[in-house]
Amino acid sequence: MANYAIITDLNRCTGCLACTVACKAINGVDVGNFWIKTLRIGPHPIEGGSGDFPDVEMYFLPVQCQHCKNPECVRVCPTGASHIREDGTVQIDKSKCIGCRFCALACPYGVRYLNEEERVVEKCTMCEQRISQGELPQCVAQCGARARFFGDLDKGVDNFEGPAHPDSPGCQYDEMTKTRVKLKDYVEAYTENDIHHLKDAGNKPKLMYLLREGRKWRE
Repeated sequence: MANYAIITDLNRCTGCLACTVACKAINGVDVGNFWIKTLRIGPHPIEGGSGDFPDVEMYFLPVQCQHCKNPECVRVCPTGASHIREDGTVQIDKSKCIGCRFCALACPYGVRYLNEEERVVEKCTMCEQRISQGELPQCVAQCGARARFFGDLDKGVDNFEGPAHPDSPGCQYDEMTKTRVKLKDYVEAYTENDIHHLKDAGNKPKLMYLLREGRKWRE
């Protein structure tokens, strides 16, 4: 079995929205709805600074389904449509969904919505159609800043993988998604204290965010 998650290096994220666009394109997310929203956090004055540029800090925060370990959305679903797969991801069985939206109301992060045409709830699936074939989620594969990495929590965050940079030796663009780099070998050094989660309301969110010293994590 696996326990899949995504980690985003916020020191690398440029807020380009490539993850949002790639997600909408591959998953057919309808106009006006999003499976990933990229928020701007700040600018805030740096502690002890003047509060004016350049003594300010900000970062971009991609927010999506956190594929929680103890998801409230699964607990309140009356039909079992919302469930945890064997790979640790939280999914929706549309054949069982009655569109009651209990799950959307229960989600602490506001990442579920009702597809008005199909009358079923939708959200990020972590591209289960791709990861089941050994591929990366599309938001990871298309991150231009190489800020997003995907992997199995049971194997350790250091081993999370992303696509190689197209400028890597011997790696052309069409080969890029087949060539992987590990988080620990690719990004700036980090410690356990640099790894953050969205606020835990008892649901134990699994997706992670890297934000190193010098920028303050703000929930």
